[in-house]
Amino acid sequence: MTEEEFDAFYAAAFPRLTGQLYAFTGDHGEAQDVVQEAFVRAWDRRRDFLAEGAPEAWIRTVAMRLAVSRWRRARRWLELVRRTPPPEHTPGPDPQRAMLVDALRRLPEPQRMAVVLHHLCDLSVEQVASETGAPVGTVKARLSRGRAALARELAPGEGEREGGRVR
Repeated sequence: MTEEEFDAFYAAAFPRLTGQLYAFTGDHGEAQDVVQEAFVRAWDRRRDFLAEGAPEAWIRTVAMRLAVSRWRRARRWLELVRRTPPPEHTPGPDPQRAMLVDALRRLPEPQRMAVVLHHLCDLSVEQVASETGAPVGTVKARLSRGRAALARELAPGEGEREGGRVR
């Protein structure tokens, strides 16, 4: 089967096979996925496809086997999830972390990016400059301004806010 013949076969058979697999799976998206996967597997065999005699039957068989396999995997996963009890209590973030995140959100984006990349991702100033496309001197200035703003924001009783923005 040539590429053109395969394309024509695909255009004619895909909607029909998708409808058949939809009836089998009950999920239109899943039906499209498994039929598409079956066609991908058939692509490598397209030269010998007509010799087999029933290319649409081959695609349907492969698609049905894929659907059953996916269903079995999903069922096993669900059984595993059911056997694993949920945690009794998941603690929320501690107040200090929440304050830091809140303060970081109020920084201008370039300063916030520099502070996060340098202090939380442990990148050097040069690496931050490379990732952001800013000169090294600009990154140093952003870090300095960002740290100063965070210090004002996080220092108890010393930092003052104006309208929710860091001064």
